[in-house]
Amino acid sequence: MNRYFKLLLPIMALSVILSGCSLPFLGASGDENSIKIGMQNTSESQIMGHIDKLMIEHEAKKDNVKENNIQLINNLGSSTVTFNAQNSGDVNISSARYTGTDLTGALGKDPITDPKKALKVVRDAFDKDYDQKWYGSYGFENTYAMMVTKETAKKYNLKKVSDMKKVANKLEAGVDSSWMKRPGDGYPAFKEKYGFDFKRTRPMQIGLVYDALNTGKMDVVLGYTTDGRIASYDLVVLEDDLNFFPPYDASPLVTKSLIKEKPYVDRAMNKLRGKISTEQMQKLNYEADNNLKEPAVVAEEFLKKHNYFDDEKDGEK
Repeated sequence: MNRYFKLLLPIMALSVILSGCSLPFLGASGDENSIKIGMQNTSESQIMGHIDKLMIEHEAKKDNVKENNIQLINNLGSSTVTFNAQNSGDVNISSARYTGTDLTGALGKDPITDPKKALKVVRDAFDKDYDQKWYGSYGFENTYAMMVTKETAKKYNLKKVSDMKKVANKLEAGVDSSWMKRPGDGYPAFKEKYGFDFKRTRPMQIGLVYDALNTGKMDVVLGYTTDGRIASYDLVVLEDDLNFFPPYDASPLVTKSLIKEKPYVDRAMNKLRGKISTEQMQKLNYEADNNLKEPAVVAEEFLKKHNYFDDEKDGEK
């Protein structure tokens, strides 16, 4: 299925999950110990989902297990949808979860600017309250960032977020749906910290904001620092000069029941710790978003290039 057609599905996934139903149309199985990897509707989440799948299959072979029934649950529309899907059993692996997002969103805690402290709080909470293992970071931080086109940056002389204050009443903004009402590091706190509001702010699926900016439907959007479309569309990332956004280190999240049933899943996730830098992730996203490679192809090429990290020491457990 074409990647851009897939972007039409998140609303379906959202309505089903929030109604408390399972995800039969996405292929979710009732077997709680089958491997079901949840991915959001971004190239990054999908690339990481395929990397997780291939790594698990690779590690399973070492235990003489042919793991050929891994399901990819695609296009979960937001971090809230992914959180609900994992807690309800529709997925048991999240391909990419972010410390800052779950810290203030799912866990309802105050933002923490220290990356190590944020990771510890999130890891401990999911271990104790949800019986899920939050692994060490893949190695990249995908933080939120305000961005504009080069034309808009030049027109209003925008280099940092504070520069928008003088023209905010002229700007229409597109932002991640889950960010709009999130306490701590969401839109309400952003307005208070920076002291301005936009002419209009529209909540959107994160995968759609870049096209909205590129086509002129929005003047400014809230995007992710590792997104390949920043380079594809030649966008300007505005400096977060007041250091508002907390760290968003990316990690896989796995239910401990799955780990107990399939130990090679744990090995696979541990081997990915610290293996992908922010710069590397942006390049992988660029391959998908600019060069139009399918996430599955990007993932396979990356792992083959690195020999599935067999020649490197496993990451911290």
